Amino acid sequence: MKQLYFDYAAATPVSTVVQAAMAPYLTDNFYNPSALYLNALNVKKLLDAARQDVAGILGAKASEIIFTAGGTEANNLAIQGIMRNYSDSNCIVSSIEHESVLLPADLFYSKQAPVKPDGRIDVNQLVKLIDSKTVLISVMYASNEIGTVQPLSEISKRIKEIRRSRQKSGNHLPLVLHTDACQAPNYLPLIVNTLGVDMMTLNGSKIYGPKQSGVLFVHSGIGLQPFILGGGQERNLRSGTQNVAGSIGFAAALVEAQGLREAESIRLKELQQEFIIKLSKQLPKAVVNGSLQYRLPNNLHLTIAGMDNEWLMMSLDERGCMVATGSACSASSDEPSHVLKAIGLSDTLAHSSLRISMGRKTNRKAVNTLLQHLVDLAG
Repeated sequence: MKQLYFDYAAATPVSTVVQAAMAPYLTDNFYNPSALYLNALNVKKLLDAARQDVAGILGAKASEIIFTAGGTEANNLAIQGIMRNYSDSNCIVSSIEHESVLLPADLFYSKQAPVKPDGRIDVNQLVKLIDSKTVLISVMYASNEIGTVQPLSEISKRIKEIRRSRQKSGNHLPLVLHTDACQAPNYLPLIVNTLGVDMMTLNGSKIYGPKQSGVLFVHSGIGLQPFILGGGQERNLRSGTQNVAGSIGFAAALVEAQGLREAESIRLKELQQEFIIKLSKQLPKAVVNGSLQYRLPNNLHLTIAGMDNEWLMMSLDERGCMVATGSACSASSDEPSHVLKAIGLSDTLAHSSLRISMGRKTNRKAVNTLLQHLVDLAG
């Protein structure tokens, strides 16, 4: 039986381009870039070149790129790094953030900005939550669960207005906008100045790069307090022997993802729309969660009332189709998804929901096979 994978939001295979980019640094060029002999200095130059490649994609400076061990670490560095500098302040996060944003925010005085039923943040409500002591706002670029894309440029515009007002009133506290963009690089542009963000988290395992690789973009002038202390690598923000192979692999994955972005977005959008149209006819009780207009082209999140999502997931797995009941990072929890609750679903409906996420190897035949199995099992 052929296995069909529909959980690309959780993990992606490492591409052949990335494997080739990483290979020399696993064997011959294994040197520690902090050492001072010529071979190590050469490795440092190559690591710096990878950093520049990432900066070029983001429209940033190489000095603003911090290599991390994945998105969770980058999110923690962003949230804790700011909040530890301002003890008598608060932060705001959207109600559908990843746990690696929500839990660090909970260590401090934090507020949650609500989203509308389609998963888009209510910008006016977000602005109302900002007070004179708010120093950080974190809004996910695109949801890892329901695929909704957030209006970052609009949020940034409103934040800039508040910054100007603060300056006039003599309030010199920063107001930093961070975005978790781990799901974005395959399908969305990443120019940080266009988006208006001050910090951005990226994750290699979501973009056909190695697991435990990632980046935090930190705009120059923003001071973070590190929580991993040691040798002072990565601008003293992320101590530890640098993962040269992982960082170079990440850079190669990001460059490749952005190069394929437009073509893959068009291709997967067609498959997504075909699936939704056929689903409405063949399984009309199924509901697609999240915005249909502002949505990642690879995401399909369904609620099928009356169905147990774990049974449905396991039944599909027995038929060779791998889907998810929610975010893989919290899949072991019996609690209903906080994202689905935030968009208004009851606990019962949340437990009747599936996430389907497509990728580079997904084709029309695979999507039609999945649809037929869904209809057979839930129809």
